[in-house]
Amino acid sequence: MDTGETWGDDVLAGFEARPIGKATLVRSTGGRAEPRGAVLHVHGYNDYFFQTHLATFFEHQGLAFFAVDMRRAGRSLRSGDVPHYMTDISQLGDDIDAAAATINAAHRGLPLVIHAHSTGGLAAAVWAADRPAHTLAGLALDSPFFAVPTSLRQRLASRAVPAFARARPMAVVQQRPSAYARHLLTAQGGRWDFDTDWKTPLGVPVRAAWLAAVHRAQARVMGGLRVDVPVLVARSHSTGPDRDDNPLIDAQDTVVDVQAIARYGPGLSAEVTEAVITGGVHELSLSAPVPRAAYLAAIRSWLPKAIP
Repeated sequence: MDTGETWGDDVLAGFEARPIGKATLVRSTGGRAEPRGAVLHVHGYNDYFFQTHLATFFEHQGLAFFAVDMRRAGRSLRSGDVPHYMTDISQLGDDIDAAAATINAAHRGLPLVIHAHSTGGLAAAVWAADRPAHTLAGLALDSPFFAVPTSLRQRLASRAVPAFARARPMAVVQQRPSAYARHLLTAQGGRWDFDTDWKTPLGVPVRAAWLAAVHRAQARVMGGLRVDVPVLVARSHSTGPDRDDNPLIDAQDTVVDVQAIARYGPGLSAEVTEAVITGGVHELSLSAPVPRAAYLAAIRSWLPKAIP
């Protein structure tokens, strides 16, 4: 899908960006002149692409690196937008479609790997089952958002979400700060610098229509998908509370239920590789050095299944 847009300077040194429909595609200006494949990074909720070390890693594997900032997120956020708002997961699929088509136009026929995190992983899994690009060679999921830890009371309350979303789609159903995001920041003693307007420690309010869309997509995953390429499903070894008083906040997933990933990940494809990263945080690529290295090693070992 080439709209005639041109590449321009990005907010990150060594990268370029261009609009693709309602989203923004980012590419590294480094890497090999003749890559053996391409990779597209897809971010999660309260997130955008800033993980430049991922570009370096994938380029060392011989792949051209791209990332997409989805509609109403990061570089794609426009005045008046409700951050990350959607009414169906297919809207994020449209953005992945546009990115894949643009990459294929730039690297005609090269195999494409999707590397997707959290809500992006949920969207990418559904997209890959429903309408994959013909160049899709593999799907690598970093802590896909298949479920959050919930009590029985919360599960019962979730039954009211579809009707509530129809009546009041923009209603805020959850609003709380993100201890996880705060602890990642170098200013708070973490390891990473990022734009706190685009990935905010204050958290992004969850709205009824967004939550209903996520629940519908998760139900599809729970029923089993038919992704026709090799899939890597990676998760932390444990889930814990997203609170400042959690002593393991820098050593476990504090956002999604890793047991749900373990339960439903094998049903994504006939060829699923699982990776459990001890000490990994929600975005495994942002973990401490040892679990981060273990995660990247898992991708390196899996890649030949997607791109021999």
